[in-house]
Amino acid sequence: MKYICNVIIANTSIKALVQLIDDPDDNIYEHVRDQLKQYGNEAIPYLENSWGSSYYGMLYQSRVEKIIHEIKFEETKSQVQAWADSSDKDLLEGALIVARYQYPDLDEDFVRNAIQAIRRDVWLELNNNQTAFEQVKIFNRVFFGVHGFHGDTKTFNSPVNSYINTVLESKKGNPLSLCLIYSVVAQSLDMPVYGVNLPNHFVLAYMDEKRSSFMINEQNEFGVLFYINAFSKGVIFDTNEIKDFLNENKLSYNREFFEPCSNSTIMKRMFSNLIASFQQIGNAEKVLELQELRGILM
Repeated sequence: MKYICNVIIANTSIKALVQLIDDPDDNIYEHVRDQLKQYGNEAIPYLENSWGSSYYGMLYQSRVEKIIHEIKFEETKSQVQAWADSSDKDLLEGALIVARYQYPDLDEDFVRNAIQAIRRDVWLELNNNQTAFEQVKIFNRVFFGVHGFHGDTKTFNSPVNSYINTVLESKKGNPLSLCLIYSVVAQSLDMPVYGVNLPNHFVLAYMDEKRSSFMINEQNEFGVLFYINAFSKGVIFDTNEIKDFLNENKLSYNREFFEPCSNSTIMKRMFSNLIASFQQIGNAEKVLELQELRGILM
């Protein structure tokens, strides 16, 4: 009974606050806004229901929109912090958090079902007798051939190339987003494929967990059997090509450019990519918010 009474009181308070949103006194509005933000997601249905009312003017609607966004942004910050504090730092969950920031009504079932569909199609053609190279050839044929994923060279810097839901819908993305989906599916199939955080690029490393290079008497300084360029339809290459890339860009041979990076590094790179995208189109508000989200991971 006490819980029911508290809910009724809260609902009544929220309704009362919502009616004061268009108060001409800025001090009153700021107090109302702060109170509604304290209620968090609980206040959103009341705000959304009032938003479409013809009784209120443009000032009211713009303020409601701003409060809803601020509440949802606080929720996003909490989710990023919880992800950063988690022990597993699940990469797919991290990508979903980033996508929900832009698409609050994100259909997560669509994303998870799309991932499972790719996984199923690859799994049907894998067996334990295949070499790592053979498995990747099968993966590439399914991922790029059957499902049609490819790098977006025409609108490379578009923000939509960074969100997992839009990449799964359009089948095109930037190096990071394609590598992320590729590695999530591969790891679910027990393929040791992980991201490598190259400057101005992002690739994948197939780790030599079975020490195959030792068996064929080849030097393997970084524990990587070979690399995969998901942006170029899964082209396989070796350490020398990374060295050539670094030489062209006058960069040192840092180990981080040859070895898998952490999921936290991938998340930070996702935010950095989005910051660069929104800087290009002049959306300063998004840039500041994304910088704040990235800062949680620092």
